[in-house]
Amino acid sequence: MKKVTLYFENGMLLEAKSFGAEGTSVGEIVFNTSLTGYQEIVTDPSYAGQFVTFTTPEIGNVGCNEEDMESKGAYCKGIIVRSYQDRPSNFRCEETLDSLLKKHNILGITDVDTRFITKMLRAEGSMEMVASTELHSTDELKKILDAAPRIEEINYIEQVSTKESYIHNEARYDSEKFEYEKPNTSKKIIALDFGVKRNILNELTHAGMEVKVVPNSMEASVIIEKFQAKEIDGVFLSNGPGDPLILKDEQEKIKKLISAKIPLFGICLGHQLLSIAHGYDTYKLKFGHHGGNHPVMNEVKKTVEITAQNHNYNVPDNITEVATVTHTNLFDNTIEGLKYNDSPSMSVQHHPEASPGPHESAYIFEEFKGML
Repeated sequence: MKKVTLYFENGMLLEAKSFGAEGTSVGEIVFNTSLTGYQEIVTDPSYAGQFVTFTTPEIGNVGCNEEDMESKGAYCKGIIVRSYQDRPSNFRCEETLDSLLKKHNILGITDVDTRFITKMLRAEGSMEMVASTELHSTDELKKILDAAPRIEEINYIEQVSTKESYIHNEARYDSEKFEYEKPNTSKKIIALDFGVKRNILNELTHAGMEVKVVPNSMEASVIIEKFQAKEIDGVFLSNGPGDPLILKDEQEKIKKLISAKIPLFGICLGHQLLSIAHGYDTYKLKFGHHGGNHPVMNEVKKTVEITAQNHNYNVPDNITEVATVTHTNLFDNTIEGLKYNDSPSMSVQHHPEASPGPHESAYIFEEFKGML
């Protein structure tokens, strides 16, 4: 393993060892508390532009396989782990995590105190960092970091959205047959791809919706025309990376879909964009919510669900002027779910599809089908 040097915008310099790709990479650093599912996290397009610190110490021990990919690639800037295991043992393993990272040009960083990094982020908040296997001088790394654009200034959706429309033809994974089920659908929807996860599409089709995934560039007029011609029954607004406030085209598009009274369902970034389109700007959390163990109160049923989360931005409390809160985060009382009062729109901030994480919120896909 080669030496890799990490420089953070607060001036902290750390040395570690590298696996995966080599080179120099700049991005925002966050931490994730999930106990399992490192491959799903690495291949989640919502992590584009970010380094992910895993709080679980042992990473790599079950390897990777094609079936567990959440997208066609991997878009994070790098991953940081306490101890990387390069001899995976699992009957589904097809390649090592090292191999997967090299394939997608992603830095792997190990032999570093991830507890220290997590505590630093918890105290100071998410921050920019640079990691390099080539450069090790503080001055050189600081110069690179200072010159790099921040994640709030980059439209990563252009990198992660599909370029061609397609019909998603898989449903939920059958853990007894070790294969994906085939959909049985009765409604048709368009999924606007801002960086959609494979398992979100699986859950939509499992709930009975034929899903046509389209590029984020598709014009609102085309979608409205399809809805008015009864070719589709609704639109899904997907998860995705980055700051929703810079996505001006997407905001205007969603405003037009709202005006056309099209049933809309958003998850994560889609949830945030729905808020902005209704006139309520999002704000950035101190260090975000990233993990598979976050308790959420279902305000309708008055039950608690343990959820998967991955977001740095949140909708404002005064959105209750136009929407009803359906879910609340029990860690910090931030809003996790909404139903809008004057439009057939609903959204959640957490990830009901899990992958990785618990499946207690999967009923939300059925609720969207019911709205259609």
